Amino acid sequence: MKIATRPGWLSGGWTGILASALLCHLYSRGGAGWLFGFVALVPWLRTLDVQRSISHALLSGWAMSIAYTAAAFTWFGSAIGNYTQLGTAAGMSMLLVLAPLFQPQLLMFALVRHIVGRRHGVVLRALAGAAAWVATEWLVPRLLGDTFGYGLYPSRLLRQAAEVGGVAGLTFVLLLANEALAVAAQRWKQGVRALSVPLAIAALLPLLLAGYGLAALSAQSAQPVASERLRIGLVQSNIVDYERLRREKGAGAVVREVLDTHYAMSYDAVERQHADAVMWSETVYPTTFGHPKSEAGAELDREILQIVNAAGVPFVFGTYDRDAAGEYNAAAFVEPGTGLLGFYRKARPFPLSEYVPAWLDGAMLRRWLPWAGTWRPGTGARVFPLRLKDGREVPVLPMICLDDVDAGLGIDGARLGAQAILTLSNDSWFPPHGARLHLAAAAFRSIETRLPQFRVTTNGYSAVIDATGTVIADTNMGERTLVIGEVPVRQAPRTLMVAWGDWVGRAAMTFLMLLAVAAVLRRWWPAQAGPLPAAGATLLPPHVVVLPVEARFATGLLRTFARASLLGMVAAVAFGEALLLPNTLAHIRIFVALFLAPEVAAWFVLRAFRARIAIEHGSLVLTRGRQRLELTVEHIAAVEPWRAPIPAPGAWLRLRSGERWPYGIALADHHALARALHAAGAAALHEAPPSRASLYATARAAIRRGRLDEPLAKFVLLPLALAIPAFRLHQHIAYGSGLGELYTFGLLAYLKAFALWWAAWAIGVALCAAVLRTIIEAGTIGTVLLRPAASIELRRWLERFGLAALYLGVPVWLLIRLVAP
Repeated sequence: MKIATRPGWLSGGWTGILASALLCHLYSRGGAGWLFGFVALVPWLRTLDVQRSISHALLSGWAMSIAYTAAAFTWFGSAIGNYTQLGTAAGMSMLLVLAPLFQPQLLMFALVRHIVGRRHGVVLRALAGAAAWVATEWLVPRLLGDTFGYGLYPSRLLRQAAEVGGVAGLTFVLLLANEALAVAAQRWKQGVRALSVPLAIAALLPLLLAGYGLAALSAQSAQPVASERLRIGLVQSNIVDYERLRREKGAGAVVREVLDTHYAMSYDAVERQHADAVMWSETVYPTTFGHPKSEAGAELDREILQIVNAAGVPFVFGTYDRDAAGEYNAAAFVEPGTGLLGFYRKARPFPLSEYVPAWLDGAMLRRWLPWAGTWRPGTGARVFPLRLKDGREVPVLPMICLDDVDAGLGIDGARLGAQAILTLSNDSWFPPHGARLHLAAAAFRSIETRLPQFRVTTNGYSAVIDATGTVIADTNMGERTLVIGEVPVRQAPRTLMVAWGDWVGRAAMTFLMLLAVAAVLRRWWPAQAGPLPAAGATLLPPHVVVLPVEARFATGLLRTFARASLLGMVAAVAFGEALLLPNTLAHIRIFVALFLAPEVAAWFVLRAFRARIAIEHGSLVLTRGRQRLELTVEHIAAVEPWRAPIPAPGAWLRLRSGERWPYGIALADHHALARALHAAGAAALHEAPPSRASLYATARAAIRRGRLDEPLAKFVLLPLALAIPAFRLHQHIAYGSGLGELYTFGLLAYLKAFALWWAAWAIGVALCAAVLRTIIEAGTIGTVLLRPAASIELRRWLERFGLAALYLGVPVWLLIRLVAP
């Protein structure tokens, strides 16, 4: 007996994942390994191509996240183990368990690629997968800010394109190149013609990067020689593990050793190397400078000021700052004669080791993680004047450690007029490979902004980086040395990254949203109703609403008030009333009181009068619970549609006696009711002459409403999709990061703020929908009056216009607001 099996994740899945992991390891090692970036993911992509289900695709993405983390980030697992004193094995195990959270873009890539690939060709699949990768990295806060494109740093030519799309743009190009080669591998038995296009694309992409790199380097070299140059001394003391030294020598002796070492090396930088300024590394002065906690601390502060005054040049060094909210990892700017100019506070403190969000902090966590930090995050980029001995003033952007993986901080600094970046870091807890990758990440900030950079670390790698990202002076790991670097300073050219911000992630997210909307529109697009059922068919809706005159009047009044209030709010906005500010509850209360409350009340009334409808034994039967209404079909003479669809479309029943039945029936298509009654034996039944109201009701009923017209899609999901990027941008502007309010005020405050934004967008969508609905109904009424025969076709196009305007127009407007500098 032969058992047939279909390809699944286990059939060759591990082989492709392990092969890609090996290639990613070689890619991450630097040097000529950057070449592997264009092929590293091909084996895994071939594995994804044979997956038959979403669960298998996600399983493959989960496995690849673990393999990718093990291949490229073993150094980080070792660093975690050393920092927590749990050992390398424990640190690596912790990292691998959390790999799907550490590298979530791999899961989203696998998921989106699989879904799109089932419905579209390889081109759209590749674009959607790459967009999902970079959009996830943009949307989800990353611990190290890493992305696949960082591996291209060793290529001086290819990395220059980062000034256009940042490292995310390089990642996008690398993913497309891998996709092209995966398609070629799939077609390799189909002949040269089938291989030519994917292979040409795979070759063209790196050539385009190289061509742009040549042009960018030529433009840099063609710039006029800068008349001003900045020369800074970087003091790498190689004094690490302060805690161990404190235990061995005592706190006073350690501080004394640190300061004396830096004084001596700074003297050499100023007197012998003629530096314009001096930089010390992150937290080199391990207490609050300018806010002494003791008389001994005040004496040390005065000593540093005396050294700066004697040197006659400005100093920038790592220390602590504090205010009523707490302490900060900071960089102090100290000038001779003036003293302390100010502090830059680190915007991205390392989670747990330096900073614990308020919602997570507590006695239990401190017991479990006694090494957890207590610093607060800063508010974002700041530019300081570096006043030199010769009277010049150079605006500089300080960064501290993990700040340099945030492209947004560099961009903000360039927009504020910085002419150089000063980075302070302490990479002593990183192994050499991790410290080298950190240096590469920092160098990309110079490429994106075209600002030179001075980077000082405690024990390596300190470096001077020019505007092309090239390291022109650096150190080894684990050595005590002084680096003197000199770079030209000028107003940097405005790169596309500076002009548009970190735009690739936003563009990718917008592309995915439009792709999703297009898919939904194809599936749920309102269509003209099909042909009428054959004679004798009795297609009735399962439920209708049976309304006495009083109930119809009450619900009609409620809905009319609610809809009129909504249009009144639209008019208020049109005439300049700011109803939609997301930080105010008053406007939300107005919306609830004037529209939502009466609308919900009307819905409850209609729900209370909802009944099942059927034709049984020659009678029209309406049942609601134990209540039952029956009307003999033979007694019904006509079905008369309501002149106005208030509170909903419906009809009256005219009896053969000439009287009108006292209950109105609310249903979308009164023709269906008339046909069913006629088929059931109402021989004398005749429909009323085609009045304007009847034609209007027919046009409304002829269009089947899709799922995009459902309230859940319109007023819950669409506002949610709009609120997420808008709220994230607000968080970056107001708090310096996507989770800034969470870190500052805790989870409850963060969720409340997001709920307000969501509610505000729901109100905005409701107002837009009200305007569009008014246009649709007015257009239908006008056509019924002027060209009745065209009313159904025009109604169909108006409904399509309304959906397109709501689901495409509003997101496009939001995108323009987000991308606009």
